[in-house]
Amino acid sequence: MLVRQWRGATRAADRDDYLAYLERTGLRDYAGTPGNRGVLTLTRTDGDRTEFVLLSFWDSLDDIKAFAGEDIERAVFYPEDDRFLVDRDLHVTHFEVASDSVRTD
Repeated sequence: MLVRQWRGATRAADRDDYLAYLERTGLRDYAGTPGNRGVLTLTRTDGDRTEFVLLSFWDSLDDIKAFAGEDIERAVFYPEDDRFLVDRDLHVTHFEVASDSVRTD
């Protein structure tokens, strides 16, 4: 399994609106791509800024290409991202899952 990591930041006041926007766009697209096993959306607010970290889980590089296109290192953006994001990574990082010991109970 592979993990694709991206990070960006909004104004703290935009946190909930951006999260709702993510659910309508990128998170929905992740879920609709064969080979996607899910996504974790992490947030951290510090003062007037909220950082977002997205960790999406994939079966293969080919599955990631189906979502992101041929250049899998480039981040995927949507039309209204410019309205929300005050900072963003233009590239993503990929990791292999070496151990899976997450408990969900």
